[in-house]
Amino acid sequence: MTQPRSGADALREDKQELEFLQRIMARLPEDTEVLRALADLYTRTGETAEGLHVDERLSRLCPEDPMVWYNLACSFSLSRRKDDALEALSRAMDLGYDDYEWMKKDVDLAFLRGDPRFESMLDWIYSTFEQISD
Repeated sequence: MTQPRSGADALREDKQELEFLQRIMARLPEDTEVLRALADLYTRTGETAEGLHVDERLSRLCPEDPMVWYNLACSFSLSRRKDDALEALSRAMDLGYDDYEWMKKDVDLAFLRGDPRFESMLDWIYSTFEQISD
């Protein structure tokens, strides 16, 4: 059984992985799997501006992927760009994103909570999900 990582250990490991992925990205700048991992690590290490930059790049490389647009919405939200976040979230939903439970509790979207447009999106996903599961 592995020992749980402390906050400092986890951050140090994330930073090492980030440096590794940055070197890979220099060689494979269009590799979407590397870019996805890189965007996630930037966000986890608090480098939201860099994460946003990578998520914007992914949205151009994978324009039909709902998770790319959802992650972009999260990055915009973390950057306190509410209108852009809501627009990206709307695009994710148009492409099929429908994880109501996660969207409702995702801390990356905390900046959007209370906005009537966000609450309307949650209501729409919930009602659509209920109709499908009935």
